[in-house]
Amino acid sequence: MMSLNNKTIYSVKKAGLVFLLITPAFLLFLLFVVVPVIQAGHYSVYRWKGLGPLEQFVGLGNFFRMFGEDIFLTALWNNLKVVILSLLLQLPVAFFFALLIGRKRFPGSMLFRGIYFFPYILAEIAIGIIWKFIYNPEFGLPTMIASFVSGGETKIALLGSTEHAFTAIFIVIFWKYIGFHMILYIAGLQNVPDELEEAAIIDGASKLQVVFHVIIPCMRNTIVISVFLSVVGAFNIFDVVWAMGQGGPVHSTETLVTYLYNFGFKRFAFGYGSAVAIVIFLICLVFNLFYQKYIVGESK
Repeated sequence: MMSLNNKTIYSVKKAGLVFLLITPAFLLFLLFVVVPVIQAGHYSVYRWKGLGPLEQFVGLGNFFRMFGEDIFLTALWNNLKVVILSLLLQLPVAFFFALLIGRKRFPGSMLFRGIYFFPYILAEIAIGIIWKFIYNPEFGLPTMIASFVSGGETKIALLGSTEHAFTAIFIVIFWKYIGFHMILYIAGLQNVPDELEEAAIIDGASKLQVVFHVIIPCMRNTIVISVFLSVVGAFNIFDVVWAMGQGGPVHSTETLVTYLYNFGFKRFAFGYGSAVAIVIFLICLVFNLFYQKYIVGESK
């Protein structure tokens, strides 16, 4: 009986400790995530300028207007392009670099890791401003290279071209985040047993076969995390794009978040902006639920 009471008291204390530790995080999540989402959902069904009471109820009118706007569709397509290019270009290159400098220690390996990771720790707004100077049509790097090759004065205005501005900005995004994913893959490589690689090589497997049949399967969880962070991050890009052109020229580099800011906050259309925010939230939520069920669930 005494033993049962002790176990009961221990269980109550343990539950109380867990509740005490979880409560602050839960309250912060409730205050800064749940409440704003509910408020945005409420505002999204009104035509509201941010001042005065909510009187002009429009129902789903803001959402119908949104998907009828060519600029919104351009912004959505730009986000999807970032997702596609990240998955097909950025992550494979990051994995390749991880294989080069992450498997074995060599003189300068830590220096290379630091160089690749350094852009990630810089503020996005600072990186956007720096690269805006690099792309400057008067004295920027592309202009200097073109002038040197042509032998005359040639000005390259990448950020002023509707055809090339998105590519120029994606290069910056690629440069900033490739080090982060590379570090993730380097960490994942530490969990690949050397014995498996050695056994595969003894059995006659080539280096490429070892990568695809040994290393990648062992790194599945790391790759799953990397892909998830890349996709969700692609739908929340703002600072770099804003610093380099605020979605211009002619809205050619607009993303969902810059569109939200341009057509919501700057024009005092807070009801419409809230509708855009809800769409971004739903896109990330649906992707998260799908990913957790069909991708993360299979990797367990």
